[in-house]
Amino acid sequence: MAGQKRNGMNETIHGMLIVAAAPIGCPADASARLTAALAGAAVIAAEDTRRIGRLAADLGIRLTAQVVSCYEAVEQRRAQRLLADLKAGRDVLLVTDAGMPGISDPGYRLVRAVAAAGIRVTVLPGPSAVTAALAVAGLPSDRFCFEGFPPRRPGDRVRRFAELATEPRTLVFFESPRRLAATLGELAAAFGPGRPAVVCRELTKTHEEIRRGTLGDLADWAASGVLGEVTIVVAADTGKHRGSVDAGRAAAEVAERQAAGLTRKEAIAAVAAERRLPKRAVYDAVVASKPGGRSG
Repeated sequence: MAGQKRNGMNETIHGMLIVAAAPIGCPADASARLTAALAGAAVIAAEDTRRIGRLAADLGIRLTAQVVSCYEAVEQRRAQRLLADLKAGRDVLLVTDAGMPGISDPGYRLVRAVAAAGIRVTVLPGPSAVTAALAVAGLPSDRFCFEGFPPRRPGDRVRRFAELATEPRTLVFFESPRRLAATLGELAAAFGPGRPAVVCRELTKTHEEIRRGTLGDLADWAASGVLGEVTIVVAADTGKHRGSVDAGRAAAEVAERQAAGLTRKEAIAAVAAERRLPKRAVYDAVVASKPGGRSG
């Protein structure tokens, strides 16, 4: 095959997949290794070909590589074409719009396919909104979990937040600015409005903002509208910021979650977990709230 490299034993030497972190805002955060890789790459697999072109221009690089779009909808299909490049001896540089490929961005499918083919994968580490937000949040970061973007459907969001209400690790979320206020409000309802949190907006960019407070306060702040890329860091559950509710309130919360799409059983479990009440107590409250109702 044209372009293949061979060693002295006449065996084909494959190219290498290089997974590279791109700046999350400020182009000057690009590492020297990324700059060199962009300048010397034969093939670049980019989430957005225009964005990588702008980054190269900002870094004073004239791209000579073949740039291939590799966004989420086409990543699976592109994998076979990029595998052919690698098998022909060409290195492939994988970059997304910002941060590390595969972290709530395209990339893991290609990495998986390349690794399965026995071809080397390496990484150029660098900026990540997840670790950048953790670093400035001032919340415990010895243990944390990254939840990516919350589900968009209301019922799915309620279920997800109910599952995470007692999570003992610091939580990190990405969110769209147009959904930020709703998400903070739902987190406040699930975790308790007094849970400490930090919203990081436009990290490393001109209008960077780090907003600290409780989930309730941050939900009120975001209600007026927020612009830009957003990362949310929420403190782990310690039991300090959540309290039990009376039977009437528990029944009302179950009804709210049923209206959002949960079954009664799921809604009872969610309220019990959020408020640290026995499921039976929540069930009894629901039954008692019905006209003439009684628990059995």
